[in-house]
Amino acid sequence: MREPQPDWLSSRLSKDFVADYKPFVFVDGEGVRCSLYVSGCLFACEGCFNEAAWSFRYGTPYTGALEDRILTDLAHESVQGLSLLGGEPFLNTGVCLQVTRRLRAELGHARDVWAWSGYTFEELLAASADKVELLGMLDVLVDGPFTLAERDLTLPFRGSRNQRVLDVPASLRAGRAVALSRLCRLD
Repeated sequence: MREPQPDWLSSRLSKDFVADYKPFVFVDGEGVRCSLYVSGCLFACEGCFNEAAWSFRYGTPYTGALEDRILTDLAHESVQGLSLLGGEPFLNTGVCLQVTRRLRAELGHARDVWAWSGYTFEELLAASADKVELLGMLDVLVDGPFTLAERDLTLPFRGSRNQRVLDVPASLRAGRAVALSRLCRLD
């Protein structure tokens, strides 16, 4: 596994490609979700479930038509929210911010936003402005790289014990990581 620095800029790395979009899924967070898988990741975690999405040119370019489809799907009454996965969402902030800004503008907080990142909450708090802005758009962050030696398939919404499921608004208010209380503890 590599350790990309949190100050690496999305604008220098991302090609604004999307590995996949899956509407109306049940596995990428709570409830019915629309899941956007962005392309590009520098972590290269051993045992990654989506190794194909490591390339910043994997998949197809993000388009306005895809964004329109995502927002239409998110407006469906059965959908709880949007999930951002990858690849690494925080190295693809151009795409992720575009869709989350529009989601918040059109639907406010009627839909939640989850993201998975190899970066920790603490790293993202001290990172570039685009990463901090994206963090502020989230309701839930699953943070930390997947670590094969700590793999535990019984954990909700994460693959290894080192990862945390965080309540982002509570974490930002506290200035420290706060676990999503209804799911798990930090330890």
